[in-house]
Amino acid sequence: MNDIDAWVWWLVGAAALGIPLVVTAMPEFGMLAVGALAAAAVSGLGFDAVAQVIAFVVVSVALIAVVRPIAARHSAQRPRLATGVEALKGRQAVVLERVDGSGGRIKLAGEIWSARALDTGRAYEVGQEVDVVDIEGATAIIL
Repeated sequence: MNDIDAWVWWLVGAAALGIPLVVTAMPEFGMLAVGALAAAAVSGLGFDAVAQVIAFVVVSVALIAVVRPIAARHSAQRPRLATGVEALKGRQAVVLERVDGSGGRIKLAGEIWSARALDTGRAYEVGQEVDVVDIEGATAIIL
C-alpha cells in the first residue's frame, strides 16, 4: 500500500463517492467526488497531504455552498411548459349549454367539456366566456 501514490487513492475515493451518487441520486456525493478529484490533482502536482485535504475540503464545500442553493431554486420553480390538464387551467372557454353548480357544457381548447360552476349558486348562460380554474377528472371547474 505504501508504493501506491496518494493521487491514486484520491481517484479511488472519487470513484467510491460516485457509487452512492448513482444509487441515491444525491448530488452532494458528486460534489464530494469532484473535491476528491481536485485533491488528486494537487497530489499529482507534488503537494503534501495537508494541501490535498485542504483542496478536497475547499472544493467540496464551495460546490455544496454554491451549486446546492441554485439547484434548489431551480427545482422549486414551476415548469415553464404546462402540459395536459395543467395547460388548460387559466384558459378561457365558451359556454355551450347552461352551466351551474350541477353541470353543463363548455368549449375549451377546441373540445367540448363537461363543466361545473365553482360557485354553486351561480349560473353561466350559452355564449358567455368563462375562465377554467381547475380540472377534476373530465369536468372543468369554471368561474
